[in-house]
Amino acid sequence: QVQLVESGGGSVQAGGSLRLSCAASKFLFRRNCMGWFRQAPGKEREGISVIGRDGTVGYDNSVKDRFTISNDYAKATLYLQMDSLRPEDTAMYYCAATDLPCTMDPGAFDDWGQGTQVTVSS
Repeated sequence: QVQLVESGGGSVQAGGSLRLSCAASKFLFRRNCMGWFRQAPGKEREGISVIGRDGTVGYDNSVKDRFTISNDYAKATLYLQMDSLRPEDTAMYYCAATDLPCTMDPGAFDDWGQGTQVTVSS
């Protein structure tokens, strides 16, 4: 089972940036799709960005043009560069992996990290 460990969360002011990292304990490239998800208090977990083994990427409209997902296979690490952060981006952020085709549906992912908290103040 792939173990995923997120890091890089923190507190920033609106307009600031953070880069999240997700380190995998096994061969990252063996999973068909990796993704970033977030869950705010009282809300459902939502998909925000995914990247396929072929390099195809996808973004939710709420983060498109502000967040960038990337992979470093040599380091077996998934990244999420978050720019122009807004208070509504405040949430626990999770990385996840699946062998299914890429989708924003959290239910399709079967390996999850423990999450890292992102708080954006106005």
